[in-house]
Amino acid sequence: MTIKRVAVTGGNGKIGEAILRELADHSYETVNISRGRRGEDISDAFCSADLLDAGDTYGAIARSDVDAVIHMGTIPGPTEHPGFRTYESNVMSAYHVLEAATELGLESIVLPSSINVMGAAYQDAPTDVRYLPVDEDHPLTPRDPYAMSKHAMEVTADGFGRQPDAPTITSLRYPWVATDDELREEFVEPDRSLEGLEDAWHHTTRAVVFSYIHIDDAASIARHAVEAAFDGHEAFWAVAGDTSAEVDAATLAAEYFPDAEIQSPLEGHEALISTEKARELLGWEPERSWRDL
Repeated sequence: MTIKRVAVTGGNGKIGEAILRELADHSYETVNISRGRRGEDISDAFCSADLLDAGDTYGAIARSDVDAVIHMGTIPGPTEHPGFRTYESNVMSAYHVLEAATELGLESIVLPSSINVMGAAYQDAPTDVRYLPVDEDHPLTPRDPYAMSKHAMEVTADGFGRQPDAPTITSLRYPWVATDDELREEFVEPDRSLEGLEDAWHHTTRAVVFSYIHIDDAASIARHAVEAAFDGHEAFWAVAGDTSAEVDAATLAAEYFPDAEIQSPLEGHEALISTEKARELLGWEPERSWRDL
């Protein structure tokens, strides 16, 4: 498998642009497929497309003449759009990309899943954590439209992955993706002790199992996913190697997840979500931590 040219849908966005830069830094040719006008100066080519239109999506990927596609052109949360619109946009755009890329014989497809696939952050019920560290086999209990859309995207990818001669299909379960400045604002400057966490932004606390990822690592795992070669579809947790709290991981688990089974020792500030599968199948490990800023 030789991949030389990669399309990134939503390349105008925060994560999409970072992925374009990561690919360019590793000598890939890139195409930004986005709605409207070009919003970055990194990609080698730009193609405007409505990803909710099957023909438009197929035509854009075909014209781009790429070997792989990273689909980042989705709605990133449920708060700015009606629930049905969020669900429709995320699920149908993913279906159109999967169908077009499969029919065109691309080598690899990467989809943006989310920490919310397990039911987190936006729903009223507490995040259901059965055991720690959380891995890809952990039960998923999404309740809100955004979380359900991410779950549906993964189920759809499962189906495409069962087809004969399917491309390698990867779903990346991202938490909050943050820049250096954002990490300083949310983690370095505030009090991240147990007491401080009581007033912290809930997207960085128990609701997301104290996970986050630096934007450079988020881009890096997307590139590793493009380069991977396995059969069918696989989902991976894409999180930092440590938690978002000052307190050690074992204390966090005891305080916030007292009913969760501890399946392996929690040491230091290590993440409560495992990236072991990504290390084994993608050859990727997170490198950036807010503690180094």
